[in-house]
Amino acid sequence: MTAIIIEDMPHALAALKADLAAHCPEVEIIGTADSVVSAAKLLRSEKPDILFLDIMLGDGTSFDILEIVPDLSSELIFVTASDEFAVRAFRFAAVDYLLKPVESELLRAAVDRAIERRGQAHPESIDLLKNTIRHPDDLPERISLHTSENIVVATIKDIIRCESDSNNTRFFLQGEKPVFVTKTLKHYERLLNEHHFIRVHQSHLVNLRHVVEFKKVDSGYLRLSNGDEVPVASRKRAEVVELLR
Repeated sequence: MTAIIIEDMPHALAALKADLAAHCPEVEIIGTADSVVSAAKLLRSEKPDILFLDIMLGDGTSFDILEIVPDLSSELIFVTASDEFAVRAFRFAAVDYLLKPVESELLRAAVDRAIERRGQAHPESIDLLKNTIRHPDDLPERISLHTSENIVVATIKDIIRCESDSNNTRFFLQGEKPVFVTKTLKHYERLLNEHHFIRVHQSHLVNLRHVVEFKKVDSGYLRLSNGDEVPVASRKRAEVVELLR
């Protein structure tokens, strides 16, 4: 696997090089750049398998590079400082990112995912990431769901519910087939709690906008807009009733 690193901080560049050499020996670094201009020039002649991108550069952002070189086929791994809004954007877009200072285990995992996805285009996720980062004060309206076969960019208000399946999650969307994603329900609970989603049961995360009826049987059931019925855990009953009021 060949790689290019776009990074304008010399110490961060040196650290990432050393980490790749130590933990990802199959990755060959074929070039580096420290600006949008130098990166665009380099990427016109080199086609790396993986592109490591710092977001903020001296003459612009890494998104400017993606605009200048739109036919880029490299797997993208963003490397960024710890920023609450940026991290939220990465999670909604389901794009690989590493926080500085980079942890070796997370670097190894990101490279493994890049190898596995090699050659698969994901422009929808990048567009979603760009829009989310450019409007940090707005709640994202869409979320990127990576399945084993493709990427589904779903409108959040159309998600009826999410159901845990071991360490995976199944999404039920309005008018669409269920989408199976290899991330935990807890991961999506954190992302969607500002969008009127509530964890009503160990296995169920529900969009309150799609609740049609609360059935007062046992600890309770919710009937949703698609006809599904979801059990409410006894410890959640009072919270659910209060929210529905």
